[in-house]
Amino acid sequence: MTKASLDEKFALIHEHWRPKVVAQLNGQELKLVKFAGVFPWHLHEQEDEMFLVWRGQTTVEFRDRRVTLQAGEFCVVPRGVEHRTMADAEAEVLVFEPAHTRNTGNIEDKTFTAPNGVVI
Repeated sequence: MTKASLDEKFALIHEHWRPKVVAQLNGQELKLVKFAGVFPWHLHEQEDEMFLVWRGQTTVEFRDRRVTLQAGEFCVVPRGVEHRTMADAEAEVLVFEPAHTRNTGNIEDKTFTAPNGVVI
């Protein structure tokens, strides 16, 4: 039961698209991720996920629409919905999802698939 600083935790991240776990609760993980560029299309068959922008701007794209998020805004992607994320400039994003959820969901990509459970 200690406190943590999002600014300090984000300062430890030096790569894009590689989620880092900063907290675990009730079978969920809170992950911090830096977005830059375009992530591949994917879906999570069993997991909902929530993106909350801490700094910058990002877009969650669905096959039929785009949702642009500014700092302080969030979007929940329901399980089974194909999506991708993107950011023109670096964005800092909190991701809430069940523990051990693969960041690329139903696909495996040597560039974007990150190891699970990396804690900072």
